[in-house]
Formats: sequence, structure tokens, C-alpha cells
Amino acid sequence: MEGRTKTRSRWLLIIFEIALAAAILYSVYWWRTRDLLPTGQAIDAPHFELQMLDGTIWSQAELAGNTTVVYFFAPWCHVCNASAHQLRWFDSWFGNSVNLVLVAMEWDTLDDLRAYRDRHDLEAPILLGDAVMAREFRVPGYPMYYIVDADGRIRGRDFGYTTVAGLLARTIAL
Repeated sequence: MEGRTKTRSRWLLIIFEIALAAAILYSVYWWRTRDLLPTGQAIDAPHFELQMLDGTIWSQAELAGNTTVVYFFAPWCHVCNASAHQLRWFDSWFGNSVNLVLVAMEWDTLDDLRAYRDRHDLEAPILLGDAVMAREFRVPGYPMYYIVDADGRIRGRDFGYTTVAGLLARTIAL
């Protein structure tokens, strides 16, 4: 009987430790995303028109009718660089059904952005972000992204390393 009690106590302790770790991870995630645009209130994404790397103007109107990932990055950001291949794969595998728009922030020269694009073999449009866009989208750091549905509403968001599986999970139902 004593052996069963020890085994039961050990399992209860393991379950408690897992629940505690999950609560800590959720709390950290909540803290990191607390100032981002809300997702559960059907809020329209802020309107924007930005210049692309080639100098043409790109408008949010080009997103109409499609789910879109609006991904904010900085070329000097190590996590952004580590996530770039995931973005390339997501765009090549799911680009027909989900738009991917990259918004460059805190960059020095256009050549830096072209080098970033070429180094990571990115084909998604790269827009030249500015402080106004960062403020309107509440961008606290990089990388971070919003999922915008076909009606232009914010439906998802995340901050940090990005994976194909994570993007697919957030966009597949939209």
C-alpha cells in the first residue's frame, strides 16, 4: 500500500509541476503581448500605404479578400534572421491562399534590406516601415506579426520566433 501512495504522490507532483510550468509560460506570453492590438474584438487593421524596396507604393487595399500575415522585422534582429527560412517556406507552400507581407523596421539602408532579402531568398513583398506604422500597429519589438482576415480585421498576433506550423495554425481557419 505504501508503494502505491508514493507512486500516486509522485504523479501528483509531476502533474503539479507541469501545470505550474504551463502557467508560467502563459503568463510570460500574456506579458509580452499585452500591449499589442487586440484580436478578439473584430478590430480593423490600421490602414497603411508604404513604399516597397523597388520604390512603388503598396497599399493595404491589395490585401482585400485574402488572409494576410503582416510580419514586422528588423534586418539586424537575430531572431528575425533565424525565422526567415520559415517565412520563405510558408510563403512558397501557402502563398496562394495566404498573403505574406514583410514590413522592415529600424533599417539603415535599402542595400541592407536587399541583402537581407537575398540572403534569405525571400519573395514576399518587403515594405519600408516607419515610426507611424509601428505606433499604429503597436510594434514593441521584433519579430512580431498580425494575422489579418479577408475582411481586414486583426484575428491573430504573436511575438518572437516564427514557424510554418505556427503560422498555419493561426491562418488555416480564416
